[in-house]
Amino acid sequence: MAAFPWHARSRNYTSEFESCRLEAVPVEFGDYHPLKPITVTESKTKKMGRKGSTSSTSSSSSSSMIDPLSSVLDGTDPLSLFAATADPVTTAANTKRDKDDSLAVGSDFEPWSSKRGEILARYTTTEKLSINLYMSSEKGKAMMPGSAVSEKVRTRLEELDDLEEGSQKELLNLTQQDYMNRIEDLNQSLKDAWASDQKVKALKIVIQCSKLLSDTTVIQFYPSKFVLITDILDTFGKLVYERILSMCLDNRGSLPDNFTPESVNDTAKETCLNWFFKIASIRELIPRFYVEAAISKCNKFLSKTGISECLPRLTAMIRGIGDPLVAVYARAYLCRVGMEVAPHRKESLNKNFFDFLLTFKQMHGDTVQNQLVVQCVEIPLYLTLYSPAIDWILQCIAYRAPEILLTEMMERCKKLGNNALLLNSVMSAFRAEFIAARSMDFIGMIKECDESGFPKHLLFRSLGLNLAMADPPECDRLQILNEAWKVITKLKNPQDYINCAEVWVEYTCRHFTKREVNTVLADVIKHMTPDRAFEDAYPQLQSIIQKIITYFHDFSVLFSAEKFLPFLDMFQKESVRVEVCKCIMEAFIKHQQDATKDPVILNALLHVCKTMHDSVNALTLEDEKRMLASLINGFIKMVSFGRDFEQQLSFYVEARSMFCNLEPVLVQLVHSVNQLAMETRKVMKGNHSRKTAAFVRACVAFCFITIPSLTSIFARLNLYLNSGQVALANQCLSQADAFFKAAVSLVPEVPKMINIDGKMRPSEPFLLEFFCNFFSTLLIVPDHPEQGVLFLVRGLLNVIQDYMWEDNSDDKVRIYTNVLHLLSAMTQETYIYHIDKVDSNDSLYGGDSKFLIEINKLCETVIAQILDHLKTLGQEETLKRQSQLALYFFNSILAHGDLRNNKLNQLSVNLWNLVQKHGFADTKTMVKTLEYIKRQSKQPEMSHFTELALRLPLQSRT
Repeated sequence: MAAFPWHARSRNYTSEFESCRLEAVPVEFGDYHPLKPITVTESKTKKMGRKGSTSSTSSSSSSSMIDPLSSVLDGTDPLSLFAATADPVTTAANTKRDKDDSLAVGSDFEPWSSKRGEILARYTTTEKLSINLYMSSEKGKAMMPGSAVSEKVRTRLEELDDLEEGSQKELLNLTQQDYMNRIEDLNQSLKDAWASDQKVKALKIVIQCSKLLSDTTVIQFYPSKFVLITDILDTFGKLVYERILSMCLDNRGSLPDNFTPESVNDTAKETCLNWFFKIASIRELIPRFYVEAAISKCNKFLSKTGISECLPRLTAMIRGIGDPLVAVYARAYLCRVGMEVAPHRKESLNKNFFDFLLTFKQMHGDTVQNQLVVQCVEIPLYLTLYSPAIDWILQCIAYRAPEILLTEMMERCKKLGNNALLLNSVMSAFRAEFIAARSMDFIGMIKECDESGFPKHLLFRSLGLNLAMADPPECDRLQILNEAWKVITKLKNPQDYINCAEVWVEYTCRHFTKREVNTVLADVIKHMTPDRAFEDAYPQLQSIIQKIITYFHDFSVLFSAEKFLPFLDMFQKESVRVEVCKCIMEAFIKHQQDATKDPVILNALLHVCKTMHDSVNALTLEDEKRMLASLINGFIKMVSFGRDFEQQLSFYVEARSMFCNLEPVLVQLVHSVNQLAMETRKVMKGNHSRKTAAFVRACVAFCFITIPSLTSIFARLNLYLNSGQVALANQCLSQADAFFKAAVSLVPEVPKMINIDGKMRPSEPFLLEFFCNFFSTLLIVPDHPEQGVLFLVRGLLNVIQDYMWEDNSDDKVRIYTNVLHLLSAMTQETYIYHIDKVDSNDSLYGGDSKFLIEINKLCETVIAQILDHLKTLGQEETLKRQSQLALYFFNSILAHGDLRNNKLNQLSVNLWNLVQKHGFADTKTMVKTLEYIKRQSKQPEMSHFTELALRLPLQSRT
């Protein structure tokens, strides 16, 4: 094959740059400009008739410019237009709906559903449980299709009589899980019975489940039993309400949310009354109460005052329940229902609570005491069974209640001798701001409480929870802390102690300084170190750390606290210790605004980061490694010794020895050291040149030693290139050559596939990107006097030639084409860019003819390789690739070649024809390329493009 000598065209980079500048065009005031803010047109639509048949629109605008979005809608958005033409709704109905909405429970009210899981988890038992169930017989109960209505009613009444007098089946020796499964089965049976129109059977299930709430034989399980049974009651109440509501449908559709009894038809009312009559026939008090409470919302269908009359009656009904525990949970359920159907009727809620206070002494009566003796239950445990019910009742009462109500509650507590259980519920229910304002009053009441049934430290914990959300009077803050800590520090049980201390740490952090926090930490260490009690309190200890770093953002203050690091030493379990370290580092990265060289911070955080690093092992997930590396890198970036560059480098050396198992950290360290070398060059500006050079060589040595330890081959390649560029910028030519040689020698080791984010990807696109960056650097790298002309370029070409490229890949040719770009730039008298104080080959050779001949020889070799590859793509299945590569090569010749050379000119024509030969060329692209050539031909130095354009025909596809 004939050789094609390469002749690069001479470039005047300055004039080319000037020709590419955008032309500045003066803009008159008021003219359209793309960055000028859009003026939005405001339109007002006035209704002139009921049906909106006529309307007038008035618009005002501060500019005549039309907004394309608003003009489409003619100034009115479709929703506003719809609202303007809609029929008006009566004002009275709207007013009533607004009033009802204002009385509804808002999102700030914690629903019962959020408490359900906590109760089930807390109140458990290992005792055996039992269930008494009515086993109905369906024999003879089926109705014939032609049965009269009266016969159907008679049959259902007989079934209810069977319910009271029928056979019973007792399920004994059930575990807690068996019991819960059985209750869930009953809930499903209720739904199935309802779906199959067996309404009486559904009622039977609900009544039998309600009866279970009178059973306190396993008393410590009662709160959980209440949760499970009331789930069934809620389901039943919802089914009945939806059934009656569905009967109200007529031609107008469904009833509105704020419907009145007058809009309910007679059939729905009769059905509703029938349900209440059925429930009234239940003989036992507890099931009658619960079932009626479950459907109390249905009173809305009967009368406007139905609910307001129902709630006081049900409240009075509870007075007939003798067991105080059963009674208080019945009151809790009624309050649940009341908050759903009539949250504004506070008098009913208050009455429930005050009735409970009247029966308060029953909890210490003989009947209860005898029951506890039989079940071997201590009074403190028994009293905690009341907490969910009392807490809920008080939450309902305290919701959006005025502050005066808290004063009344506190007075009633005092009359009952400051009962601890009651006082605890009051502090849990009312707004934190109200409690905080009366902190000293509550502390006085806590001191006077009897500690036998409900320990005082739990009361201080509840008070502390409020003070974590609201601030007490400033004059009382220190006294509050002292009074609370006097009680907390005397606790002997480590769990009781840490549960209280965890809460009050936040109060201490909010209102006091490092001194007080350090005292608290010392006390925690003192209590939790004996017998390694801290091992059972890791969640609370973690919470303490989290609270401290939430309030202390000055880490020099934090780490100077004498007991902070000893406190961290209590985290002996590695997984927990690492989590704590991650929290500290996240807080540091988030809140540390300025770079630091504070030795207190550096020593502490190096210890923290070392802990995270040392947790990495062969089983550590890649995501976890990335997270840890990111936190450590965040710390490294925040360390700065200013102009003390040697100290900065010493820190990086220490960090490399400490974090050698996390590759992203090593990569960051190399980048940081390269940046340090560049900063040194900027700051010194020639001063102390010998000392500066020595320091830069130390930085270069750091990088040269660190990079080979990396496993990622592209990380090594890119860092070799980056470090070589830094060395070159600092006039360390031999070191730069060493980096570049290392990069060239590493290329043959690049595998065909590499792992990217857990997926295997071909490596050639990444290799192509690396070579492009490398070529840009090689332009300004001067030749070594002992290595020959373009020794790095020759070595790189040999590596490219020997690399095992994929058979279906054209990246090798694309790289060769980029080599031509590099070699063309090297032939210019003055290169497009330089490095200060580094003489590139344009200065070394000064356009010497021997140097240019060597470049042309390399160009001929590269062109031959490209043309050979194009020939191999002559098969039918590769013709499209051939067309694309030919166009790519053509454009390169057009941009960089001197087309006044006949052979190069003919080569470009041949390539143009090859692009279109088999019909794979994009016509638009070819037309635009030809138009570009014609425009360029108008420039004086490009006049030869005129003749070239005539030789480049456009072939249409046939």
